[in-house]
Amino acid sequence: MSNNGVPQILKFLRTLNGGMTQEQVAARLNVSTSLIAKFETSRLVPMPDTAKQIDELFGSGDLVQSTAAAARKTTPQEWFRQWPDVEREAVAIRWHEANYVPGLLQTEAYARAVLTSGLFDADEVEEQLTLRMERQAAVFGREKPPVGTFVVDELALMRGEPRPMLKEQLAHLVEMSTRQLVFIHVVPRSAGLYAGQMGPLILASLPGGGDVAFLEDQAAGRLLAEPDQVAAMARAWDAIRSVALPRDMSRDLIVRMANEQ
Repeated sequence: MSNNGVPQILKFLRTLNGGMTQEQVAARLNVSTSLIAKFETSRLVPMPDTAKQIDELFGSGDLVQSTAAAARKTTPQEWFRQWPDVEREAVAIRWHEANYVPGLLQTEAYARAVLTSGLFDADEVEEQLTLRMERQAAVFGREKPPVGTFVVDELALMRGEPRPMLKEQLAHLVEMSTRQLVFIHVVPRSAGLYAGQMGPLILASLPGGGDVAFLEDQAAGRLLAEPDQVAAMARAWDAIRSVALPRDMSRDLIVRMANEQ
């Protein structure tokens, strides 16, 4: 059962403040009315920055923020199917990205910028952002997180405006790289052409043995479980990993890049 108390609190706060309508709240927050409606029907839970704005609007301290934080931990989500389910159960995850910081390592601000750069409308951005943050919590917040090995192109770490957002993202990568089970490797610009430039690739090792792979393009994502297909993706991973810098050298490079912002 859901413990999401955000809808009741939002409705109460609107009533307490002169019976504000959803439209009026949306206008004050500079978001769409449909987004407020989704908050009040449990379809979405406000992200931390949005929850803070709501608390500031109503002068409610951290009531919405704390309630939303609790809801994000307990509210069942329809999107926990297929690959997110795999992420949640995996004992090891190997992830390569040539164009972006891998989703599991993105800050909220960076993730919002990435999603906004696509074809999502404002409501879809908020929905996708919520799901992305939920996935991170499901992977890194559990009692026994997986071994996470991430390979990202150096050029991907140079994309992002404004500078404070990118600096925060790079600092987050440095912090994540100090975790015992997180290994972040950077493919330097000097590597030239390599297999990873054909697209993102994720491999997950499941409890009891066996791997599955996930490929994504602009149309959709594909979960691969056939042994021959997964083996081909594992060979591609080995080729990608071979051109990346070692863990410590990668961290030093990210630190230098962060200091240059």
